[in-house]
Amino acid sequence: MPATAPAPLTVGFDLDMTLLDTRPGIHATYRALSAETGVHIDADLVVTRLGPPLLEEIRNWFPEAEVERTANRYRELYRDHAFAPTVPLPGAHAAVEAVRARGGRVAVITGKYEPNARLHLEHAGLKADTVIGDLWAETKGEALRANGAGIYVGDHLGDIVGARHAEAVAVAVATGPYGAEELRAAGADVVLADLTGFPEWLDRHLAGQGAPEGA
Repeated sequence: MPATAPAPLTVGFDLDMTLLDTRPGIHATYRALSAETGVHIDADLVVTRLGPPLLEEIRNWFPEAEVERTANRYRELYRDHAFAPTVPLPGAHAAVEAVRARGGRVAVITGKYEPNARLHLEHAGLKADTVIGDLWAETKGEALRANGAGIYVGDHLGDIVGARHAEAVAVAVATGPYGAEELRAAGADVVLADLTGFPEWLDRHLAGQGAPEGA
């Protein structure tokens, strides 16, 4: 009986604070939104808790009846303010290319509004085979499963939840709001200081050797 062919390698990546440092652009966008609406928004605080869906953050500053409209305006302002100051995080390009060099596919699964996520990747020169936005925690897991991703790389506890939901390897990078110990305690299979360690880890993983402790 012939052996079953191995599943093709597909690696999922979160976007904000995993591949890209979007804090300066998000900060600038919230400041523009505050100036336009006259509503005080603490942009310094906002950028310390990136990850959950936009509507959750907007609800901290606007009444429920205004949330959807305000979120749509934020997404419009985002295009004018967010792309230029955003930069790839250390190792981002090398991590994506490591997947491709090993014959794999890259799926960016993010909570960000999908059209803006695509523009971010284009601006940063990062190529993904699949981009799916507006997802969080378990819904990220559903997208990972649908795309056959066996690994998900993220910076947030919600990303670990998504990986677990998809029965994927949860690789956490300590470049977001949580430190290495918090990520481990939340159930990450692997914790890296940043994406610079990802290509080496991926080689070890594919060779069945496990992974170093990382950060």
